[in-house]
Amino acid sequence: MKYWLMKTEPGCFSIDDLAALPGRTTSWDGVRNYQARNFMRDGMSEGDLILFYHSVKDPCVAGIARVARESYPDHTAWNPDDRHFDPKSTPEKPLWFMVDVQFVEKFERPVPLASLRGVKGLERMELLKKGSRLSVMPVTEEEFEIVSRLGRS
Repeated sequence: MKYWLMKTEPGCFSIDDLAALPGRTTSWDGVRNYQARNFMRDGMSEGDLILFYHSVKDPCVAGIARVARESYPDHTAWNPDDRHFDPKSTPEKPLWFMVDVQFVEKFERPVPLASLRGVKGLERMELLKKGSRLSVMPVTEEEFEIVSRLGRS
């Protein structure tokens, strides 16, 4: 099993939105960064766990999701009316991929980004590195467990 952090703007899609969906599952579409795409396409496996991160205002880890379906072409790239449209991506030669994610748990207490800094065991966490802006990134099992403990306490 691998561990990930996926960022979303809570005004667009929050952990509560995920929890309210039928089956508590949705596709994670619209990723338009090659490195983040590669993590989803080449790294994620069904059952992997995800730290669900709310970005922008009051950034925090809000809870946990899991990969419910491994990567498949992101069809929003083919729709000219979709805000994620990319004319270079086609059904025959897709450039962008997505996974399905499923709600697991909302933390009793969201874990603010600021509180993660200085926590023993998180010194190398990608999220905390200066200039780190990826919307999808790996985390270690230890980082995942530390953040999960903080959210449940």
